[in-house]
Amino acid sequence: MFADLFTIPNLWALFVIFILEMVLGFDNLLYISIESSRAPIGAQERVRKQGIILAVVLRVVLLWVTVALLNSFQSAIFSINHEGANGNFNLPVDWIKGEFTLQTLVFLVGGAFLMYTAVKEISHMLSIDDLHADDDTKHSSAMRVMINILLMNLVFSFDSTLTAMAISDVFLVMAIGIIASGIAMYLVADAFASFLKKNRMYEVLGLFVLLIVGISLLGEGGHLGHLELFGFKVEPLAKSTFYFSIAVLFIVEVVQTRYQRTLDARRGKH
Repeated sequence: MFADLFTIPNLWALFVIFILEMVLGFDNLLYISIESSRAPIGAQERVRKQGIILAVVLRVVLLWVTVALLNSFQSAIFSINHEGANGNFNLPVDWIKGEFTLQTLVFLVGGAFLMYTAVKEISHMLSIDDLHADDDTKHSSAMRVMINILLMNLVFSFDSTLTAMAISDVFLVMAIGIIASGIAMYLVADAFASFLKKNRMYEVLGLFVLLIVGISLLGEGGHLGHLELFGFKVEPLAKSTFYFSIAVLFIVEVVQTRYQRTLDARRGKH
């Protein structure tokens, strides 16, 4: 059995899965780092590491469940086809229609929750009067933060699981790739969180990345559910567009930082 596992196609699939899981895991690691910072200071590292371990376990469990019950995730739980009338011309139009599977619901609810979290945290940052006073405030208990991480891990696990299944049909190959990427996330989690804490401006950037991820999840869920709003189909955000948007955000942040330093230097001379 293990001799058949270590073939050239399987090893290549394992490498591809590992790389893709690392890319997809960045969103999850970013959310865990930002969310864990809302826990009490003494519990942040524990919450962060437990969140990553939980993410890996959920991915493997969801992978096994999805492989065993693939048809259940693809079958529609309910559908909507609500028809209304156009007030100007009295022409029949579809207000909303679509077929909702379990996977669709997870993407839609998770995307909406992620957007809400990002907007809420951005609004909170804009309302801060004293950054040092805010750092000393315990906004949430460790248990509440862990519950939020658990819910979002479930959403990210769907994307991770489906990506692995698209590359290989061998369960051990998919599981090893997911676990290996989880170990890499675990090793860099503290350094990543420390970087965000020392560079608060990048935390804002990370929240906008999460906002884009939420929009992407909503588009993916709407596409999978064949969702139509007022006659317009909901289309998924292309991966190339997604990564291009994130790259633009980083470029803008770098340029803005350097420009701010230039302005500060000029003001210092005057």
